Amino acid sequence: MGSHRKLGFETSHRVAMLRNMTADLINHGKIVTTVTRAKELRRVAERTITLGKRGDLHARRQAAAYLYDPNAVSKLFEEVAPKYKERNGGYTRILKLGPRRGDGAEMAIIELV
Repeated sequence: MGSHRKLGFETSHRVAMLRNMTADLINHGKIVTTVTRAKELRRVAERTITLGKRGDLHARRQAAAYLYDPNAVSKLFEEVAPKYKERNGGYTRILKLGPRRGDGAEMAIIELV
């Protein structure tokens, strides 16, 4: 993956969180999270959608190996990826919301374009 943000988690926790967030983004179309997490999620989500665009069996198995949710995999290949057939990357948008009330963390919405 190259360089990445550590987000204050051990590796296994961070990877599991990103896998879950990617599945949620595919299932719901948008999620609210912190700006830093959204930026890190964008990298993973874009790669996963590109797998969906390839659409072959190997790509499906790679996506299934990464995403915990089998419903997210089928939605990725049948609904989400075909929408981006003509688009070369840039499948997500991050909208900043301002600080969170409890701890002042900068919040954002990350959504599929």
